[in-house]
Amino acid sequence: MSHDAPEKPRLLYVDDDAALARLVQKDLSRRGYEVVCAEDGDAGLARLRAERFDVVALDHFMPGREGLDVLEEIMTLPAPPPVVYVTGAQDGRLAVTALKAGAADYVIKDVGEDFLALLRAALDDAVELGALRRQKEQADAELRASRDRAEALLREVNHRIGNSLQLVSSFIAMQTRALKEESARQALRETQARIEAVAHIHRRLYTSDDVTSVELKDYFAGLVEELSDSIAREEGAPTIALHAEPLRAPTDRAVSLGVIVAELVTNAVKYAYPHGKGGEIRVRLTAEGERAGVLVVEDDGQGLGDGAPKGTGLGQRIIGAMASNLRSAVTYENGRQGVRAKLAFEF
Repeated sequence: MSHDAPEKPRLLYVDDDAALARLVQKDLSRRGYEVVCAEDGDAGLARLRAERFDVVALDHFMPGREGLDVLEEIMTLPAPPPVVYVTGAQDGRLAVTALKAGAADYVIKDVGEDFLALLRAALDDAVELGALRRQKEQADAELRASRDRAEALLREVNHRIGNSLQLVSSFIAMQTRALKEESARQALRETQARIEAVAHIHRRLYTSDDVTSVELKDYFAGLVEELSDSIAREEGAPTIALHAEPLRAPTDRAVSLGVIVAELVTNAVKYAYPHGKGGEIRVRLTAEGERAGVLVVEDDGQGLGDGAPKGTGLGQRIIGAMASNLRSAVTYENGRQGVRAKLAFEF
């Protein structure tokens, strides 16, 4: 079985000293490098634009353009190779300037063996660092592609779930119209409102760039509109008003909040005002920083009477379960006209 030989690292050596360039080329070629020489900065830049190199050794003192100018231009190239800066000047400030400009290392130039050994070591380190950088960039690109695929898949899942829930909601609406008993019709309308609260989340996630969180202000606006169409559409029914501040919430928390809003509004539509007398139900969302808020659903109707929310108890159990998901609870204020339900939450 044959194995391909490892590819030689390609070095571009930029120096106007032709004798030293030949010496470097001879030494590094024996060490496994493929060495290409350029006599000045412009020739080196032309080579870099036309060919791939793993590392560059760049002299400081050259006719026309000094190395720092060339280094600055190399750093503007797409994915520039690492640069080892070479100079005969014993000036620490020059080394610092080169490193700040983007050089990977710095070597003092002379004609002795020390220079060649130091240059080899610097080039070896630069090639290794360059390979590690490329591996990291490739891993980052693969991670981004994987994340994009996962988000696209999740958007498609949300789209399908939203469509399925919408289909169920439509079936319930058809069944509601077929029933004659008002109590049964009302029960189905409440069930439809609960389904819409969840379906609306998935429709928003399908069209959003962020599938992990939901803007509550926009979500509540769509939800209130759907509640108005489904449970408060009859003539003389209460109107539902929304006053919400911008606040983003994780998707699962937004679902819990949406179900709570649907239950509280449904209860207010049924019990706050005498049938056919109208009135207003207000949904308020106040942001308390970036990770907390207060939800209030209130009316100016008949109040709690004995202090207990009206209904069969199913809605209150649902509200309690959803509030528990938020590590909170809904409280009711009495001693005022109407009912005021309040939920403080954090996430």
